[in-house]
Amino acid sequence: MTEPVRLDNKAQAPSKRAEEGGIVETVKVIFQALLIALVVRTLFFQPFNIPSGSLIPTLLIGDYLFVSKYSYGYSKHSMPFSPDLFSGRIWGAAPKRGDVAVFKLPSDGTTDYIKRVIGLPGDKIQMIEGRLYINGQIVPREPIEKYKTADAYGQQSAVATYRETLPGGVSHILIERDGDTGYLDNTTVFEVPPNHYFMMGDNRDNSTDSRVPREQGGVGFVPFENFVGRAEVIFFSVDEGSSGYEFWKWPWSVRWSRLFQPVR
Repeated sequence: MTEPVRLDNKAQAPSKRAEEGGIVETVKVIFQALLIALVVRTLFFQPFNIPSGSLIPTLLIGDYLFVSKYSYGYSKHSMPFSPDLFSGRIWGAAPKRGDVAVFKLPSDGTTDYIKRVIGLPGDKIQMIEGRLYINGQIVPREPIEKYKTADAYGQQSAVATYRETLPGGVSHILIERDGDTGYLDNTTVFEVPPNHYFMMGDNRDNSTDSRVPREQGGVGFVPFENFVGRAEVIFFSVDEGSSGYEFWKWPWSVRWSRLFQPVR
């Protein structure tokens, strides 16, 4: 007669093997999913959220967007943590004037910034009384309906708003929160070095950008190598002060009209 304990062992063995096999398969699936996510993030698209108002009204605080990694080719900054594996770019394609692009801050190589490409290598950029000059030519702009945003004192106010058309034909909207007499509305001439770019925010009086030299805590000229990718589309957006993970507030906090809007 077979002892009960042996019968129990024989009955449990297949179940134990199945359980172990299930754990292994789960680990494999998780690993594969993480690997796919890493490949997509590195080579194709990376999500970013907007924490500041330097690109208002194009991008608002609380916007979530996808950035295409392949648009400008790949550098070490295309990979997580920017490992120092190689220098320069491979399969590089030069940014175009008017692109809204994410780049690594030149002063530390780690902080993500997002601005609009204004100056190309060799360009001369200057601000005179709030007007943008590229290579000695004033960039045309036309006033449009005023945009309501926070002024220099944090109060909601209707501010001067324009449609600016850059050389090459890219048209975008900008605001002059402080009119044409803001801190950065009069500058010297900036001559963009080879393989570098001049970046500015659309919220001209509330943007620390290439108008502020790197030595003064600003962005300065941005090397091509530091570009991460081009902003493509807003896939999610919540009101300023709300959090994207607070799904129970979405019916009221989500800015539905901004979802799936291209970044221009």
